[in-house]
Amino acid sequence: MTEIDRLLIERACLQLVTDYCHLTDHGEAAKVAAQFTDDGVWKSGERVMSGREKIQRGFQKRQENTARVSRHVCTTARIEVLDADSARGCVYLTLYRHDGEPGRALSPLIGPAMVGEYHDEFRRTPEGWRFQRRELMIAFMSNEAANAS
Repeated sequence: MTEIDRLLIERACLQLVTDYCHLTDHGEAAKVAAQFTDDGVWKSGERVMSGREKIQRGFQKRQENTARVSRHVCTTARIEVLDADSARGCVYLTLYRHDGEPGRALSPLIGPAMVGEYHDEFRRTPEGWRFQRRELMIAFMSNEAANAS
């Protein structure tokens, strides 16, 4: 594998991370399921969604929650290319979210709801790179977010 091949894989995986955040934060969360392999897994704490269909249903619920405004700020990305068809990575997440009146122009800034990391496994598929597994590991959670969960 050349260095260019490695960089292209890293870029494709980072684009998945970016698209995931954008879709979730901009009213298209149900489309997140297409970013996963058919047997992909999304996990956070005790909640696990296995397979595209369950992931789609879970993110459809997020999309229907029009009272929530969120911004997933992902930084400190680290992608490790394992071979031509697989990679793994970790990105830090700072999540801002607020539930209020749907359609509002502005939400109050109280601080992040949580800070954690996404631990990702990526696979090359005939459709391109996809998440095989995405697990959220929370390090810090605001009292407000903890009470809303």
